Formats: sequence, structure tokens, C-alpha cells
Amino acid sequence: MKASILLKSSLLTSLFVISSCATTKYSEDVSKNNYSNLEAGRMYVVTMKDGSPKQKMLFRNIDGDKIVGTAGKKDSAVVIIPKSNVAAVKDRSKARVVAGATVIGAAGVAALVISSLRAD
Repeated sequence: MKASILLKSSLLTSLFVISSCATTKYSEDVSKNNYSNLEAGRMYVVTMKDGSPKQKMLFRNIDGDKIVGTAGKKDSAVVIIPKSNVAAVKDRSKARVVAGATVIGAAGVAALVISSLRAD
């Protein structure tokens, strides 16, 4: 009985975590990238191909072969990143949702396991 509840709760948590993972990624082949799903006014974390530090930016627009934004909502320093140097672009708000969902899911599984152990 204990094993079946643990198995079910583990399976449920795995499905929950996998289905809630949502980040925007682009391939290293620049010609295949479609940056049209980036939304102006949203914070993104851009990972560079050359190994330089990840760049946080408030996305503004696409200007030819460059991604244009600012360093933050309060910092108006312009950030221009060539598309050819972009390895990945991730949405920060979605990452927070995934982290929160993982914590909530783990708490739910822990509650199931504790209640099943007490029931026996």
C-alpha cells in the first residue's frame, strides 16, 4: 500500500514538473530563430555563445540583426545584443512560476506521503 501511494505521488509530481517547464529557447542556428514571440516590456535573460556573463534585459524590439532593450525597468542603459551571439533567451517570469510550482508540488507530495504513513 505504501509503495503504491509513493509511486502515484512521484508520478504525479513528475508530470506536474515536466508540464510546467516553460522557457523560450532559441537554437544556435541564427537563420532558424524566430524572435517574434519575444514581448516588449518583459524581462529576459540572454545567454551568450562566447561565454560572457548572462545579460538581463527588458526587451524593447528587434532592429535588423540586433536585439534591443534596456538593462532594467529603472535602468535606462540601452543593451544591444547581436542575434549571432545569442545562445538562449529565457523568460524570467516563467522561471519563477516553474520554481513556485515545483515547491508547491513537492509540498503536496510530502503531505500525501505523511498522511499515508500516519494512516497505517
